[in-house]
Amino acid sequence: MSIVKFLASKVFFKQLALAVVAVAVFSFLMLKWLKISTNHGQFIEVPELKGKTLEVVEIELDDKDLNMVVQDSANYNPNYPRYSVIDQLPPAGSLVKENRKIYLTLNPSGYRKVAVPPVIRRTIRQARPTLEALGFEIGEITYADDIGKDEVLALRHKGNRITPGSMLPKTSKIDLILGNGKRPGGQ
Repeated sequence: MSIVKFLASKVFFKQLALAVVAVAVFSFLMLKWLKISTNHGQFIEVPELKGKTLEVVEIELDDKDLNMVVQDSANYNPNYPRYSVIDQLPPAGSLVKENRKIYLTLNPSGYRKVAVPPVIRRTIRQARPTLEALGFEIGEITYADDIGKDEVLALRHKGNRITPGSMLPKTSKIDLILGNGKRPGGQ
Protein backbone atom coordinates (compact mmCIF):
# COMPACT_ATOMS: atom_id res chain seq x y z
CA MET A 1 0.00 0.00 0.00
CA SER A 2 1.36 3.38 -0.91
CA ILE A 3 1.58 6.19 1.59
CA VAL A 4 -1.05 8.25 -0.22
CA LYS A 5 -3.57 5.39 -0.10
CA PHE A 6 -2.79 4.85 3.59
CA LEU A 7 -3.39 8.52 4.46
CA ALA A 8 -6.75 8.35 2.69
CA SER A 9 -7.84 5.07 4.30
CA LYS A 10 -10.39 4.51 7.10
CA VAL A 11 -7.73 2.84 9.28
CA PHE A 12 -5.64 6.03 9.32
CA PHE A 13 -8.62 8.23 10.26
CA LYS A 14 -9.64 5.81 13.06
CA GLN A 15 -6.09 5.87 14.46
CA LEU A 16 -5.98 9.66 14.19
CA ALA A 17 -9.33 10.03 16.00
CA LEU A 18 -8.18 7.67 18.79
CA ALA A 19 -4.95 9.67 19.21
CA VAL A 20 -6.86 12.99 19.45
CA VAL A 21 -9.26 11.52 22.03
CA ALA A 22 -6.35 10.06 24.04
CA VAL A 23 -4.52 13.42 24.09
CA ALA A 24 -7.70 15.25 25.12
CA VAL A 25 -8.44 12.80 27.98
CA PHE A 26 -4.80 12.88 29.13
CA SER A 27 -4.75 16.71 29.10
CA PHE A 28 -8.05 16.89 31.01
CA LEU A 29 -6.80 14.46 33.68
CA MET A 30 -3.44 16.31 34.01
CA LEU A 31 -5.17 19.68 34.46
CA LYS A 32 -7.48 18.24 37.16
CA TRP A 33 -4.52 16.63 38.93
CA LEU A 34 -2.51 19.89 38.82
CA LYS A 35 -5.46 21.88 40.19
CA ILE A 36 -5.76 19.52 43.15
CA SER A 37 -2.03 19.08 43.86
CA THR A 38 -1.15 22.79 43.66
CA ASN A 39 -4.17 24.01 45.66
CA HIS A 40 -5.17 26.26 42.78
CA GLY A 41 -6.73 29.49 44.02
CA GLN A 42 -5.83 28.83 47.68
CA PHE A 43 -3.43 31.31 49.26
CA ILE A 44 -2.07 31.99 52.75
CA GLU A 45 -1.37 35.53 53.96
CA VAL A 46 2.15 36.01 55.31
CA PRO A 47 2.01 37.32 58.92
CA GLU A 48 4.02 40.29 60.23
CA LEU A 49 7.14 38.77 61.79
CA LYS A 50 9.38 41.80 62.37
CA GLY A 51 10.40 42.28 66.00
CA LYS A 52 9.35 38.75 67.05
CA THR A 53 11.67 36.11 68.47
CA LEU A 54 12.54 33.00 66.53
CA GLU A 55 10.42 30.77 68.80
CA VAL A 56 7.28 32.87 68.26
CA VAL A 57 7.92 33.05 64.51
CA GLU A 58 8.31 29.27 64.28
CA ILE A 59 4.94 28.72 65.98
CA GLU A 60 3.17 31.28 63.77
CA LEU A 61 4.58 29.84 60.56
CA ASP A 62 3.80 26.24 61.59
CA ASP A 63 0.17 27.24 62.22
CA LYS A 64 -0.06 28.63 58.69
CA ASP A 65 1.82 25.72 57.03
CA LEU A 66 4.74 27.95 56.02
CA ASN A 67 8.46 27.15 56.29
CA MET A 68 11.17 29.49 57.53
CA VAL A 69 14.73 29.91 56.35
CA VAL A 70 17.04 31.96 58.57
CA GLN A 71 19.52 34.00 56.57
CA ASP A 72 22.76 35.42 57.84
CA SER A 73 22.31 38.12 60.45
CA ALA A 74 22.50 41.70 59.28
CA ASN A 75 24.03 44.69 60.98
CA TYR A 76 22.82 45.20 64.53
CA ASN A 77 19.69 47.35 64.81
CA PRO A 78 19.16 48.76 68.33
CA ASN A 79 15.43 49.32 67.59
CA TYR A 80 14.78 45.55 67.68
CA PRO A 81 15.46 43.02 70.46
CA ARG A 82 18.47 40.75 70.09
CA TYR A 83 17.92 37.67 67.92
CA SER A 84 14.56 38.96 66.70
CA VAL A 85 13.44 39.23 63.09
CA ILE A 86 14.41 42.54 61.46
CA ASP A 87 13.46 41.67 57.86
CA GLN A 88 11.37 39.10 56.04
CA LEU A 89 10.83 38.06 52.45
CA PRO A 90 8.11 37.91 51.16
CA PRO A 91 6.80 40.88 53.15
CA ALA A 92 3.86 40.74 55.55
CA GLY A 93 0.48 40.66 53.82
CA SER A 94 1.75 38.83 50.73
CA LEU A 95 -0.32 35.91 49.49
CA VAL A 96 1.65 32.68 49.10
CA LYS A 97 1.05 28.97 48.66
CA GLU A 98 1.25 26.48 51.50
CA ASN A 99 4.76 25.24 52.43
CA ARG A 100 6.32 28.41 50.96
CA LYS A 101 9.71 29.37 52.41
CA ILE A 102 9.76 32.66 54.31
CA TYR A 103 13.29 34.10 54.44
CA LEU A 104 14.14 35.80 57.74
CA THR A 105 17.00 38.12 58.69
CA LEU A 106 17.78 38.16 62.41
CA ASN A 107 19.16 40.93 64.58
CA PRO A 108 22.57 39.85 65.91
CA SER A 109 23.45 40.02 69.60
CA GLY A 110 25.26 43.33 69.21
CA TYR A 111 27.20 45.56 66.91
CA ARG A 112 29.90 43.81 64.95
CA LYS A 113 33.47 44.47 66.01
CA VAL A 114 35.63 46.78 63.94
CA ALA A 115 39.40 47.24 64.06
CA VAL A 116 40.56 50.62 65.34
CA PRO A 117 42.42 52.37 62.47
CA PRO A 118 45.97 53.71 62.83
CA VAL A 119 45.30 57.36 63.70
CA ILE A 120 48.15 57.94 66.18
CA ARG A 121 50.18 61.01 65.14
CA ARG A 122 47.49 62.19 62.76
CA THR A 123 45.69 65.46 63.27
CA ILE A 124 42.18 65.54 64.69
CA ARG A 125 40.99 66.71 61.24
CA GLN A 126 42.26 63.43 59.77
CA ALA A 127 41.41 61.13 62.69
CA ARG A 128 37.79 62.22 63.27
CA PRO A 129 36.41 61.32 59.80
CA THR A 130 38.42 58.09 59.73
CA LEU A 131 36.98 56.94 63.06
CA GLU A 132 33.45 58.13 62.31
CA ALA A 133 33.44 56.44 58.89
CA LEU A 134 33.99 53.10 60.64
CA GLY A 135 31.08 53.79 63.00
CA PHE A 136 32.98 54.91 66.10
CA GLU A 137 31.92 57.94 68.12
CA ILE A 138 34.38 60.55 69.32
CA GLY A 139 34.17 60.82 73.09
CA GLU A 140 36.07 63.12 75.41
CA ILE A 141 38.98 65.09 74.00
CA THR A 142 41.83 65.93 76.38
CA TYR A 143 45.16 67.60 75.77
CA ALA A 144 48.67 66.72 76.88
CA ASP A 145 52.00 68.46 76.43
CA ASP A 146 53.37 67.59 72.98
CA ILE A 147 54.82 69.68 70.20
CA GLY A 148 52.34 68.31 67.65
CA LYS A 149 49.33 70.59 68.08
CA ASP A 150 46.01 68.71 67.71
CA GLU A 151 47.83 65.47 66.85
CA VAL A 152 46.40 62.26 68.30
CA LEU A 153 48.79 60.97 70.95
CA ALA A 154 46.69 58.15 72.37
CA LEU A 155 43.26 56.52 72.23
CA ARG A 156 41.14 55.38 75.16
CA HIS A 157 37.99 53.31 75.42
CA LYS A 158 36.16 53.16 78.77
CA GLY A 159 39.25 54.54 80.48
CA ASN A 160 41.63 51.92 79.04
CA ARG A 161 44.34 52.76 76.55
CA ILE A 162 43.80 51.05 73.17
CA THR A 163 46.10 50.58 70.22
CA PRO A 164 45.38 50.63 66.49
CA GLY A 165 44.10 47.22 65.42
CA SER A 166 42.15 46.64 68.64
CA MET A 167 38.69 45.23 67.95
CA LEU A 168 35.82 47.30 69.36
CA PRO A 169 32.06 47.10 68.76
CA LYS A 170 30.80 49.54 66.15
CA THR A 171 29.43 52.77 67.76
CA SER A 172 31.94 52.52 70.63
CA LYS A 173 33.01 55.85 72.11
CA ILE A 174 36.72 56.52 71.72
CA ASP A 175 38.34 59.24 73.82
CA LEU A 176 41.23 61.10 72.20
CA ILE A 177 44.34 62.55 73.82
CA LEU A 178 45.73 65.33 71.64
CA GLY A 179 48.91 67.35 71.68
CA ASN A 180 48.55 71.00 72.80
CA GLY A 181 51.54 72.37 70.86
CA LYS A 182 53.79 72.85 73.93
CA ARG A 183 57.08 71.08 74.47
CA PRO A 184 56.89 68.40 77.18
CA GLY A 185 58.20 69.81 80.48
CA GLY A 186 58.93 73.19 78.93
CA GLN A 187 57.30 76.34 77.66
